[in-house]
Amino acid sequence: MVVYKTPGEIDAMHAAGQVTASILAAVRARALPGVSLAELDETARDVLAAARATSPFLGYLPAFAKSAFPAVICASVNDAALHDIPGRYRLADGDLLSIDCGAVLDGWASDAAISVQVGQRRPADTRLIATADQALRAGIAAALPGGRLGDICAAIGAIGRAAGYGICTDFGGHGVGQAMHEDPHVPNDGRPGRGLTLKPGLVIAIEPWFLAGGVDAYRIDRNGWTIRSADGSRAAHVEHTVAITEDGPRVLTAPVPGPPAV
Repeated sequence: MVVYKTPGEIDAMHAAGQVTASILAAVRARALPGVSLAELDETARDVLAAARATSPFLGYLPAFAKSAFPAVICASVNDAALHDIPGRYRLADGDLLSIDCGAVLDGWASDAAISVQVGQRRPADTRLIATADQALRAGIAAALPGGRLGDICAAIGAIGRAAGYGICTDFGGHGVGQAMHEDPHVPNDGRPGRGLTLKPGLVIAIEPWFLAGGVDAYRIDRNGWTIRSADGSRAAHVEHTVAITEDGPRVLTAPVPGPPAV
């Protein structure tokens, strides 16, 4: 069931979104060669604690998983696209790192992700991340009242396909509210003019993730969480929580100018 939010509830979700934006900024700043993924998770926990917020990731147990998620961020490196559990692995020069995180503040959730290069940049990774960012912007631009959910999906898919990247629609965007995952599902490819009519009060996570090898297939590690490209190619993942309003899309997880949220 799709749950529509009031303007006041969207404002509350924006406050949660600013905590998520602060987490991503702090983790990005610390994502250097030699730093472990567990240390990045600790950085995120510190931001949550300072904001008196909680993590919607920690303890999350969806139907596909074997066990509850044990961290507050997903930290996926190179061929890992989504949901990798941060552990002892230390970042190396040239790694491609995707960080996915969220925050719950005063009962409202937010969800966002970034992909960054660690140390020396690789042109292929630069292009992959830039394309994912472009697709995210296109998806947000299509999130207009009176449009259809398929408009967002098609905008994302068109950019990923044109670049020759693989796209998997099993995992993608989703509704966000008092729970991190609500209806509707927002695939990263689709047909314009189809699906749910976009109405003010709908809040969704728009999250392109592309596979550099061009193959639309993935595999899941034995831990039941980590999603990797089937061909071993690198992946990029970006995401914002976005509200549909009478005035157009409102990005709730974009950092705003001024003092930090924590």
